[in-house]
Amino acid sequence: MSKKFFNSGQHWVWLNAGAISISIIMVVGLLGLIAVRGLSHFWPAEVKTFVVTEGDSVALVMGEIHSTEDDVQAGVERKQYLIKMGNRDVYGLDFKWLDAKNIEATSVDENVIVVERREWGNLYGYLDNVVKDGVVHEGDPQALEDIVERANDLHQQIREIEKEEIGSINYELEQLRLEQRRLELDNELTNEALAELEQQRATLEQQFLEYQQELQVLYKEIKRDSAQFSTIGGEKITLTAGNIVRAFQPNQMGFGAKLGHYFSKIGEFIFDEPREANTEGGVFPAIFGTVLMVLLMSIIVTPLGVIAAVYMREYAKQGPVTRTIRIAVNNLAGVPSIVYGVFGLGFFVYFLGGSIDELFYPEVSPAPMFGTPGLIWASLTLALLTLPVVIVSTEEGLARIPKSIREGSLALGATKFETLRKTVLPMASPAMMTGLILAVARAAGEVAPLMLVGVVKLAPTLPLDGNAPFLHLERKFMHLGFHIYDVGFQSPNVEAARPLVYATALLLVLIIILLNIAAIKIRNNLREKYKSLEQ
Repeated sequence: MSKKFFNSGQHWVWLNAGAISISIIMVVGLLGLIAVRGLSHFWPAEVKTFVVTEGDSVALVMGEIHSTEDDVQAGVERKQYLIKMGNRDVYGLDFKWLDAKNIEATSVDENVIVVERREWGNLYGYLDNVVKDGVVHEGDPQALEDIVERANDLHQQIREIEKEEIGSINYELEQLRLEQRRLELDNELTNEALAELEQQRATLEQQFLEYQQELQVLYKEIKRDSAQFSTIGGEKITLTAGNIVRAFQPNQMGFGAKLGHYFSKIGEFIFDEPREANTEGGVFPAIFGTVLMVLLMSIIVTPLGVIAAVYMREYAKQGPVTRTIRIAVNNLAGVPSIVYGVFGLGFFVYFLGGSIDELFYPEVSPAPMFGTPGLIWASLTLALLTLPVVIVSTEEGLARIPKSIREGSLALGATKFETLRKTVLPMASPAMMTGLILAVARAAGEVAPLMLVGVVKLAPTLPLDGNAPFLHLERKFMHLGFHIYDVGFQSPNVEAARPLVYATALLLVLIIILLNIAAIKIRNNLREKYKSLEQ
């Protein structure tokens, strides 16, 4: 029986099925772990007060239980709690380990308030008073909520003026400076041209001063209201309303209130900009940069890979040279990505970008424009990295098309190019999309080459804005993969940053999945469209 079973090859079927099942379980388990540890960070945790004995003294510690650890020392099992106690400006650190045996008592006070600040992390304590419109309100959470809401609206106005209005003026002033320098280099800077430039510059500077005055009023308004808090140790902390992102009392919140807070935090994470050395706030610039770079890479790599595959399969003479090229293409797929980054830095950035600056933008010297890492060079580098995948996939698709289809088209009087354009390439399009899917999956997660050719920790502006030419290919950008590396390994506050690493990793995986789903949908539609031709 066993001999018959092995001779039939059924054991290989079961072995493959088991391997696939284990792989699926591992992938689902990994995604589940990332999701639980990342998404749980946004849920408002209960704040407790611990009575801790340290030698002969008794201390009070207030905070959230961040994690629990079981430790065995000298054969004795010990349980420890990592407490997020915040108030970094008071204690000098955000987290503290407490030994369970030293905890005498634990209590939950409903009056405890958590304040998310724009600087110095969270504050845990009690609300003493609120100064609203010059009037002191003793321990009034509603007054605190009012001044915080008003301050956040003012922050939004300030951000719009600084990022959009003043940002546009600064961009136009820089363009005027470059235009003047360009005219000087071309010996065309006449008195009339200079007067026109000065007039435009004066108009922009007048607008700048008006916005500056408006900003001064807003900054004065945002510092008008304030609130005073007391820590568990009795220290007094006074905050202006402009330094508070939100304030809430988690021990009083019901499930509905916590759920609203949870989705508000997730929305902030997705749509806001980072703050506090990327350990707080959102990751929208990184999401935007990742998606834009992948789209540009796809636009570049698809035609290059298809043209190369078509030439080698349809036009090139099949011989030693063609076989050598195919071997080289296959070997390129195994080159470490950092090597592509070094090549991109040397060839694309320094050579090609430097040459573009020298030929077309001499006025920017000595500051480079294209001769520095940027979005276009990152996209080209990743296009080169994923090019072998697209070539191999497209070639396999072309090889699967029956020879009779080509011969039938030629027999009907079509030229070879017409046959290729109207018959062969449409039928091979599903294979092209497969190559693009694999390229997107690899490119979206790459980090090492991007560190050399364009990605940065924090980009002041997005590569796409309202200033002509709107898409600024020379600008540096943020990327989710590099953001994970930066937050996970370069953060000054490791414990606070760890949940954001999981949340950002989950977001990156979801973006890759969405991009792949879109490409797979297109591929399946193309496959259904040309299925009858293949039969």
